[in-house]
Amino acid sequence: MSASRTSMPPAALPGSNAYLLDTTHCSAVLKGDAAVQRKLRESPGASVRTSVISQGELWYMAENSQRVGENRESVRSFLQRYPPFPVDQATAETYGRIKATLRRYASKAGKRSKLRLASLGLTDNDLWIAAVAAQHGYTVVSGDSDFERIRDATGLPVENWCAT
Repeated sequence: MSASRTSMPPAALPGSNAYLLDTTHCSAVLKGDAAVQRKLRESPGASVRTSVISQGELWYMAENSQRVGENRESVRSFLQRYPPFPVDQATAETYGRIKATLRRYASKAGKRSKLRLASLGLTDNDLWIAAVAAQHGYTVVSGDSDFERIRDATGLPVENWCAT
């Protein structure tokens, strides 16, 4: 499939040393995943952040857990170390551009109006996370196949730090 890629900020290149953790990688950090911890140690000068989208998902996971109080404190501590980017007008514009690019990329000629990105396994939360990363020139750190499809359509860099 060919499609024109969304224009990414110049810093959004592999090796930019700026990483946005998706929710599964945030969770891996919280659980002490050895592969993710090793990558963080190997990247001492890197800027590692998360998004307000992942922040909400982490709070949901804490509130829905067996150890609510302990997990709230873990999330609070995690977010101090890896602060979330907020969503703003520029993020919304980037989100719209990425979503439209994905729809064009995945659509067959003449069927664009009927395609639902959810049928491809793409969630709005992942699209918002991708928009935050693109806006700030960060590489998304995720093992989710959603981000592979976003990368293929837009050129947004994606890395997976979890052991596969």
